[in-house]
Parts: sequence; C-alpha cells; structure tokens
Amino acid sequence: MASTALLTDHYELTMLQAALAGGTAQRRSVFELFGRRLPEGRRYGVVAGVGRALDAIEAFRFDDEALAALDGVVDAPTLEWLSGYRFGGDIWGYAEGDAYFAHSPLLIVEASFAEAVVLETVLLSIYNHDSAIASAASRMTLVAGDRPCIEMGSRRTHEEAAVAAARAAYLAGFASTSNLAARHRYGVPTTGTSAHSFTLLHDSEADAFRAQVDSLGIGTTLLVDTYDIGEAVRLGVEVAGTDLGAVRIDSGDLGELAVQVRAQLDSLGATGTRIVVTSDLDEFAIATLAAAPVDGYGVGTQLVTGSGHPTSGFVYKLVARENDSGMLQSVAKKSVDKTSVGGRKYALRRRSADGSAGAEVVGIGTPSENDGDDRELLVPLVRDGEIVGREPLDAARERHLAARAELPLAAQQMSRGEPVIPTIFEGDFEGDQP
Repeated sequence: MASTALLTDHYELTMLQAALAGGTAQRRSVFELFGRRLPEGRRYGVVAGVGRALDAIEAFRFDDEALAALDGVVDAPTLEWLSGYRFGGDIWGYAEGDAYFAHSPLLIVEASFAEAVVLETVLLSIYNHDSAIASAASRMTLVAGDRPCIEMGSRRTHEEAAVAAARAAYLAGFASTSNLAARHRYGVPTTGTSAHSFTLLHDSEADAFRAQVDSLGIGTTLLVDTYDIGEAVRLGVEVAGTDLGAVRIDSGDLGELAVQVRAQLDSLGATGTRIVVTSDLDEFAIATLAAAPVDGYGVGTQLVTGSGHPTSGFVYKLVARENDSGMLQSVAKKSVDKTSVGGRKYALRRRSADGSAGAEVVGIGTPSENDGDDRELLVPLVRDGEIVGREPLDAARERHLAARAELPLAAQQMSRGEPVIPTIFEGDFEGDQP
C-alpha cells in the first residue's frame, strides 16, 4: 500500500511543529473518535472502515517523496522527526460491523501527542465515509429481507470511494458489487451482465439477447427495458428457454412492471426466472416493493451517497493528556453545541437476559458490574504499534447481522425517529454530560 502520510491536514503538522518546539509533543495523550449524535432521523449507525484504517496506519510513513512535499510547510527539525515516524502506541475500538450510537467511543488512540495527532484526518476520512455507507446499506438490506441487494454505484462517486463503498455495503449485508477493484482488494463477490448500450449495439434485441446467452449461458440476466418490456421478455424466453436466469427492469413503475413481468414469465413457463429491479433505489423505495414479485435489488446512487447522509459526523478529540505529575488528566472541549466528554472511556452494550440491547453505556474508571448479559464493545486493534485487530471481512459481515438482530424492533422502522437505545454515562466524569 502506498504511503498514507499526506492524507492529512496542514494544521496537524503545524501543531506538531509547535509541540516539538515547546516540549509537549511527547506528552502521553488519549484521543477519541466519536459522533456527538446520529445523523438526523437515524435510529442506529454501523461501524465500518476499521480494516481500512488499520491498513492506513500501517502505511503512515513519511518517505522521501512525502518529506519533499512538506518542504516549506514545516521546519527542518519537524521534517527530521517525521522521517522516523512509526506509530508506537495502542488503539482500541468498536469491532467492524457493530452498531453505534451518540457518543460511542468508536476509536481510542493512546500514544504521545505527536504520534496520535497526525492520524486525525486519515482516520476521520475513512470512518466518516465507510460508516455512512454501511449505515445506509444496513437499512436497505434490513427492508430487503431475504432478497439480495447488489451494489452498483461506482459511476456515481469518486473512483476510490467506489471501492470503499462496495466494501462497506458488503459488510452491511449486500450480496455483491459491480466493482472489480473491490473484488480484487477485499474479496467482495462481483456480478454483472450488460447495459442498454449492448442491446443498442446490435441490429435487433433478439440478436443482442442471443449473443449474451451464447457467451454467458442461460443463467444470465437480460436487460428488458431498452424498447418494449413485454416484447423483450417474450424474446428473452424464446432465446434462452424457460430456464432463463433473470430479467432486469431499470425504469418505469417498478412495482407494477414487476407484477406484469412475473405474470408473463409464468405464462411462458419461465416460473424460475428471477426479476431484478434497479433505478435510483433507496431503503424507502425498496420498502415499497416488499409486496411486489421482485427477487433482487440493484442499488447505486443512494447507497454511495449514504442515502441522504454522506458523512457520519465523527470527530477526533483529545480527551486526556499527561500532566506534570505524570498522570493522565481528563480534558474536554466545552464550546456551545460542540461539547465533548473528557476521560479515557469504556463502553458496554447493556442487554436484557434475552440478549436485547437496552442502552449504550459509556463510562470512566472501572466498568459497572456486568451481570453476564452486557457486551463489552472495545477490542484491541493496535498494541505497541503492532496491528492486532485484523480480521476477515466476512467476520465483520457476520458481526453486523448479530449486532443488528439484538437491537429493539424500532430499528426496523424506516421513518425518522430517535436512536433505538439511549446512551448512558456513568463513572467519574468531569463537567457536564451531554
């Protein structure tokens, strides 16, 4: 992986320079990545990007090219310090795929101020984007139920964001993606057949279908809305036979058209041919199609833009630092509407005896007694600079399904509402709680 050291903001390095000159750069510090609230109207969020963040930390090295790019940005002593940068601290965080709520301490970074402060932007970039996509994807797969969702949004976003979005969507339950880079980098299953241009290339729709079936087999998916849908369905079955894999509808009243196409397929004997719908779908559109004879959904623009919430609103704040006595001292920002809570945190998901989540518990000091049902949320990700928290993407995918299943039933409502569980603060907090 290429160096990630320049995926940062100018002020992080000027802070570093001033701290090095002032003798405070080596103070032991605790930074916390969290969101003050869920995106408006959302009932839960999904943690995503952990694996990508670990890769980025490992690649955060100031090589000769990066150092040359910083000439004139910081002074020579700072460049010298950066040339040997290796993160050597500890990081704990919520496991990828878990749910999160307001003030959940998703990431706790403990190291010297100098080591930790320079990671702010790259960590926020990854977590804010990936968690926004996963949170939207989770709502889509929740309402889709057993019907698979296909991620198809690559052409609607930045080329690298597209790869990350495909990964986050798969984590949150999408069955596959159209993005081949996501397949190569992360093992996300890919799928795809043809676009309207393929049909238009040929002298007739029948010629296009015949070429596709001859090449890809009768299990392929034929796009049937280039011209007349009814005629295309008839031709598709004529060319591929009654074992045609699927047809795709990409325009019009999808619910009504699905009913018509299902009836036509059945009348032609293609009772096993599936119907896939696309065309600017989001979780609300998918919900309205629940009663329609649809077998799968292709989702693009709304997914890669977070379905109205393209960022998660996470921040990265210093919450504790070493004092003159060598002890950690809580610190916190107290600005109006931007309050943070100082102190090194722990986090629990308080659950009932049947495993249902009842509250997000965030505290300082020794955790309250766990009755055996509560679930600890912070896991080690980096220890003494070594990555210890890597895991297969499928593990995060399975975790998400389990975490979502333990939430109250209100999590399944697509209407705007409050978080399905409250965040409760306990322990020795300094100052007002939010």
